[in-house]
Order: sequence, then structure tokens, then C-alpha cells
Amino acid sequence: MTALPILYSFRRCPYAMRARLALAVSGQACELREVVLRNKPQALLQASPKGTVPVLVLPSGQVLEQSLDIMHWALALHDPERWLQPSRGTVADMLALVAQCDGPFKHALDRCKYPSRYPGADVEAERTAATAWLGQLNDGLATTPYLFGHHASLADMAIAPFVRQYAGIDAEAWAAQPWPHLQAWLEQFQGSALLASVMDKFPPWEEGTAGVEFPPTHAPS
Repeated sequence: MTALPILYSFRRCPYAMRARLALAVSGQACELREVVLRNKPQALLQASPKGTVPVLVLPSGQVLEQSLDIMHWALALHDPERWLQPSRGTVADMLALVAQCDGPFKHALDRCKYPSRYPGADVEAERTAATAWLGQLNDGLATTPYLFGHHASLADMAIAPFVRQYAGIDAEAWAAQPWPHLQAWLEQFQGSALLASVMDKFPPWEEGTAGVEFPPTHAPS
């Protein structure tokens, strides 16, 4: 039996979520090991001393420690939904938008969601920064249903888990925002079969045991 890549993941982590989305859509089988972040397994730390998820360990021994690297690796093998072929813009354009998400927006998101972790932070200023960027996404979605055209792309799937997290801070406030295009985009993502397929709950992985098969057999092709 051919050895499978090993994916260390945490269900609710948006970085891990984007990696699982790409693995699922590509149909790349792997062994998923669900991690409890407060009790990280030694095997994870040996593979990646930084101790964050996701981490993908390939059968060759190569370790992919960044979620975008995992996405690119999976999609290079098989990209049936053309996530790397946007109908508008380029891969470089998509990566530039994802960098805004992972940089300034994530900075603001953390301080809005976990203000007690950042004493001294100006939460109102961070909320203003977050909503300004989300408003730009809404404007970009006014003419096409996805961020880079008429079908979902890497940018949509890399960014949506973080917008989902922001929307979950205050559902009423989210619904009250003047962002009909962004709200519809997120609703479509949250109701998708693909997202549902990567959000199964698994028990924490224990050293010396096998992980679980991923993508699950009910994952959409």
C-alpha cells in the first residue's frame, strides 16, 4: 500500500480549513490527524517545530508548513474546478488579495475577535480597518459572483474561512452591514457541499494510532 501524505489539522482553524478545501477539491487522499493545539503531539513538533497547523508531511519526507503551499501542491496535482485559472485576473492578482487577508485583515480580525488577548489595542480602529477591507470585497463582488470571475478560485477559498470567522463574531452586526454581495458570497460558501465535507468532527489524534481517511468518501468530486 502506498503511503499517504499526513495532514496535521485543527477543524476550526481557517488556515487548516483552506488547506482541507484544496485537498478535498483535488481529490488528494491523505491521513488526517486532528490536533489539540493546547496539547500538540510530538510527531507534529518533530515535523514542524513551529507547531502550528496545517502541516502536510509528504511520503518523501518533505514538509509543507504553510496553508497556501499545501493548496498549491494539491491543485498542481489536480485542479478540476480551475481554482488556479480565474476567469478574471491572474494568479498573482489572487495571491496579492490573499496577502491582504493574511496580513492587515487577519491582524484586525484577531483583535476584534479576541480583544482580551491584545490589551491596549484600539478595537474600534481595528474594526474600522476590517470593515473597510470587507467593503472593498463587497464592491468587487458587485459584477461577478466570485472574487475573480464567474467561478470559485483559490482566492475565494483562501479568504472565505477568515470572512466566515469575522461574520461569526456578531451575526446581527454582520447581517446589518450594507454588503449584499459579500453576504451572498459567504452564504454560498457556508452552504456548499465542499465546505460541509471538510468540517467533519474527528477525535484528537493519539500518538501511535492511525489518523482518519481524508477527504471523506462523501466529499464532492
